[in-house]
Parts: sequence; C-alpha cells; structure tokens
Amino acid sequence: MADTAANGRKLRLGVNIDHVATVRNARGGAVPDPVRAALQSIEAGADSITAHLREDRRHITDNDIARLKAEISTPLNFEMAATDEMLAIALATRPHAACLVPEKREERTTEGGLDVIGGHNHLAPSIARLQDAGIRVSLFVEPDTRTMDACKALGAPVVELHTGTWCHAVSDGRFDDAEREFQRLAGAADYAVAIGLEVHAGHGLDYATAERLASIKVFSEFNIGHFLIGEAIFVGLSAAIGEMRMVMDRGRAT
Repeated sequence: MADTAANGRKLRLGVNIDHVATVRNARGGAVPDPVRAALQSIEAGADSITAHLREDRRHITDNDIARLKAEISTPLNFEMAATDEMLAIALATRPHAACLVPEKREERTTEGGLDVIGGHNHLAPSIARLQDAGIRVSLFVEPDTRTMDACKALGAPVVELHTGTWCHAVSDGRFDDAEREFQRLAGAADYAVAIGLEVHAGHGLDYATAERLASIKVFSEFNIGHFLIGEAIFVGLSAAIGEMRMVMDRGRAT
C-alpha cells in the first residue's frame, strides 16, 4: 500500500554503507567493516540500511550482504541491477526491500534513473518475482509524471526519485536550474502519491538539501550514503547521522 498518510508520519532515513566497503577494498583486508557501520548507523537513528551489490563487486561483497541480513535489526534495502545474477542473490537472501537501479560498468556511481518506459518488458518479470517472494520493490527513477505512470503499470509499490540533478545544481550555484528541478521533484512526488505510489528520494543529498526536500510532506524515506560516510571522516558516523536526522525532522516540521 502506498504511504498516502506520509504527512503525519516521521520521515524515514535509510543509510547506504557502500563506501565504507570502498575504503576497505582500497587496502584489502577486513577494515573498516561495513556491517559495523550499519550497526552503528542503526544505533544513531537509521531506520534502514541500504547496500548495493554491483556486478564487479567494487565495494559491497556477497559476504557483506549475507552478514547484513543476519546481523542487523532494521530492514535491509538491497540496491541492485535487474540482472539474472542479482535477482538470484535477492531471492536467496530475502531482504526487506530491493531497489532496482540502472548499472553501467564504467560509471562511478548510479547516474540517473531507470528507463522504466523502454525497459518495461525487461523489468516486469523481475519485479513480479521479487514481489512474489515478499520483497518490497522500489524503482530508482527520474521525477516526471510519465515515468510515474510507467512505474505504476509495472506494479511496483514504491518509487525513489533521483535527486542528483537538483543537488548538483544547488552545489554548483545554478539557482534557476535548482529551483526548476526542485519543482519537478515536488510535482512528481505529489503525482506519484496521487496514483497510489509510496515516494522515496536519494542521490547527492546533504544536510541543506535534505532539510529542504523534507518540507515536501509526501516523501516517506530518504536514502543517503556518500555524504554521510564522507562527513563521518570529520565528525564520526553517529554524529553525522544524528545531524541528518535533526535536519530532516526540522524540514518535515516546516
């Protein structure tokens, strides 16, 4: 069921711990441990943990996914490409949720949303199999109404709106572009909820952008990783998550 009552609910925070694994893998060995980061994130106020197992295993590994499923107490959100390999892992692991994202070998991070219109026939069977296994499916997509309609047609209950274009415009000081993108996010979120979808957001969010976006009451959840892990280098992970939780709550109360 879509979160149409989001206005009266706490805005959830999902913490992506991928880049703890990036630091570990740069040196090899076992530290820093992304599972330890997940446990500390939960203690600091995270409502869920996100991990992206990529085809090339550049950060999160199969063992990380298995340990996260076994050791954390909050929902695990498995970010994944809609491939046979990842589908098999998700069905074997049975995380609480799976967020389908596009994936290219050469990209540094997920760049833009899924093509849910052109990719309907490819995505539909994967979505159905995940949902039949009791896994909540979300689709990482661009914020426009045609895309929302395509997500609804695919039967996915949740969309995660790609906020990267807006966040980059804000950080670059392109204020007109930033305002235009913010209004696009707001319009797509309102439309998605109106047609029965739950709406999340993620990519590029920091304290300032998360606080402003939280003022759009129909959002149910933000998923944030890179900024929090980077900020943790300077202030510690618990402090970074505590600050993010505070600004999200402040934005929601606006």
